[in-house]
Amino acid sequence: MPLLQRWTRPLRYARTWIALGVLAPVGMLAASGVMLLDLRQDAWDKAEQTSKNLVQVLERDIARNIEMYDLSLRGVVDNLKAPGLGQVSPELRQLVLFDRAATAHDMGVMVVTDESGDSIIDASAVPARKVNYADRAYFQAHKARADLGLVISRPLVSRLLGSRMIALSRRINKPDGSFGGVVLGTLNLSYFTRLFDQIGLGPDSAINLYLRDGTRIMRHPYAEADIGVNIASAATFRGFLRERSGSFVETSVRDGIERHYTFTQVGDLPLILNVALSAREIGEEWRSKAIVIGSIVSLLCGVTIVLSLLFGRELRRREEIQAELERMSLTDALTRLPNRRAFEAAGVRLCGDARRTGKPLALLIVDADHFKRFNDRYGHQVGDEVLRGLARCLSASVHRPHDLVSRVGGEEFAILLPDTDQAGALRIAGKIHAEVSTLAIGSAGIGAGAVTVSIGLIAVMPNGTEPAELTDLYRLADEALYAAKMGGRNQTRCAPRQDAPAPLLQRLLRVMEAS
Repeated sequence: MPLLQRWTRPLRYARTWIALGVLAPVGMLAASGVMLLDLRQDAWDKAEQTSKNLVQVLERDIARNIEMYDLSLRGVVDNLKAPGLGQVSPELRQLVLFDRAATAHDMGVMVVTDESGDSIIDASAVPARKVNYADRAYFQAHKARADLGLVISRPLVSRLLGSRMIALSRRINKPDGSFGGVVLGTLNLSYFTRLFDQIGLGPDSAINLYLRDGTRIMRHPYAEADIGVNIASAATFRGFLRERSGSFVETSVRDGIERHYTFTQVGDLPLILNVALSAREIGEEWRSKAIVIGSIVSLLCGVTIVLSLLFGRELRRREEIQAELERMSLTDALTRLPNRRAFEAAGVRLCGDARRTGKPLALLIVDADHFKRFNDRYGHQVGDEVLRGLARCLSASVHRPHDLVSRVGGEEFAILLPDTDQAGALRIAGKIHAEVSTLAIGSAGIGAGAVTVSIGLIAVMPNGTEPAELTDLYRLADEALYAAKMGGRNQTRCAPRQDAPAPLLQRLLRVMEAS
């Protein structure tokens, strides 16, 4: 078979087109799914990059402002060591100490305290406003340790201004190194509010600033109840502490919303900043696109599948019609047995199998005796009933699926029996005579035994000398049938073996004649 013909042969079948019509849309759906997954990943990558950019900008602003404020605190500590500072007037001392003090809008108070926590110098008032800070945690921390450097407090309420703020403080040492108080400056939380408000986020997204101990300094969107809350035990905060910066997806302990967290430490300060984008909001735009694209592709694929199934059904119907026509071309219309064309095709195949395998093959030619009398006496309609009855009797005499009973013309039938020797074929012939002896046509008054058949039989074992071509077998079986007719009908005659030696055949014939 040519290569092109072999490749295109499957395209003739309806099931192939149905499979292609279904698999192609399924492939389109799979490809669309992969594309949508890529779009989803792009949305997450875009969100992560946006978060990193926001964190970077906010971190630089916060670090710069706190660094400026810390420089002011350092300047106060350094200026306190200036010689003769205690002999100058309070006004001049204020100018000397706070000449480098930051004056930004969100800066609160800047105060120097003594070792008891009492304010002794105030950047905004002369004399200093009286207030004591001894109970503040940052004051106690500086008093206990001299190496803390800059300390950033938890969110507090200013005792001088009454506003929400954090305190930045540094220790003041006496000349002998002992604790001499602190210099502190307050940074109003309004600074962070204004800074974070510039960022447009979704309603479920947030920006947070924490101390390293887990205390929340600020959250955007702002909620008073969130300020000062400690989340050190939360999985999200443990994730912030694992690395200096990074990102991960986690569910918030605050409201149970899944968010994508991008975080960083603010400079060298004990502060952690994060931007938390809602996972739902990240995927919102992607979901909208996915719904539209998925709906269109699904609709197109559905239409394609339906059309393919309809086309396949039509092809299947045509195949069935073609198969029925093929079957009809190989079937005798009257008896529903295989016809002569089917017999010849099967016979050629079985003869070839017998030659290849060396197994026996038998052929029986069955002919109705005096069939013309039935037609002349009862009419062709009864004659047809007789033929149909004979077909049933012959079919009932064989039981193997590969045995073939066929009508080869008129009242003549042929039976091919593969893998059957002469003895086996004679048994089948006996069954045929027995079955036919029971045939009766009640409507015509034809009783059992009125219809008889003559059978010509040949069985060969292909071995190089016996005939193994269908035409030869048919000729020999037909000659045996003729002998059965001449011998009185209603009997079976076997064709002689073709490989018997001629002298032996002659002796057998003489013995038969003598008997």
